[in-house]
Amino acid sequence: MKLLPLDKPDLIELVAGWLSKPDNYKWLDFGNGVQQVSPITLRIMTQRDIHAFRAYTADGADAPVGVVGLTNVDRLFKTASVWAVLGNKRHGGTTTEAVSKMLTVGFTELGLHAVSAWTVEINIPAQRVLERLHFNYIGRLRQCHYIDGKPYDRLLFDILATEHRGV
Repeated sequence: MKLLPLDKPDLIELVAGWLSKPDNYKWLDFGNGVQQVSPITLRIMTQRDIHAFRAYTADGADAPVGVVGLTNVDRLFKTASVWAVLGNKRHGGTTTEAVSKMLTVGFTELGLHAVSAWTVEINIPAQRVLERLHFNYIGRLRQCHYIDGKPYDRLLFDILATEHRGV
C-alpha cells in the first residue's frame, strides 16, 4: 500500500468524485454542514496546514482506491482528527492499513500527540477499523448527525502516539 499526496489535478478530481457520492458523503462533516467538497475546495484544503490528505492504493497496485486525512491539525496542541473514505468499494479491508499509515505520518512527521476520530453509530465498518487500530471509545454526541432526515449519534474515539501500533 502507498499513500499518495493530493498534488495532481487528476488525483484531486478522482478524490473529489468519491467525496461527492451520497454513499460516502453521508458519513462526513467538514464543518458548518459541509459534507461534499468540490475539486477546487479540495485543492485549497490541501494547501492549508490544518489538513493532511493522502490517497491510498491497494497492496501491490498503483491506482488509488481511497482517501485518508488528518484534519483540524493543531501543531500547538499536537492534535488532529482522522477520517477515511474507500472510493473503490471492491478494495474493502484496505482502509485499516491506510488509517494506520496516516496515524504514523501524524505521529512521526507532524509531531502529533493525540488523534481523535468519530463515526456515526450505524457505521459498523468504521467502528471496526478504529477498534482494530486500538482507538479508545471516549463517548458520544447524541442525535447530531442526520442521514436521510433521521438523527444518529456520533461515537467518539481517540488514540495517543504511545498507543499506536502499525498494522
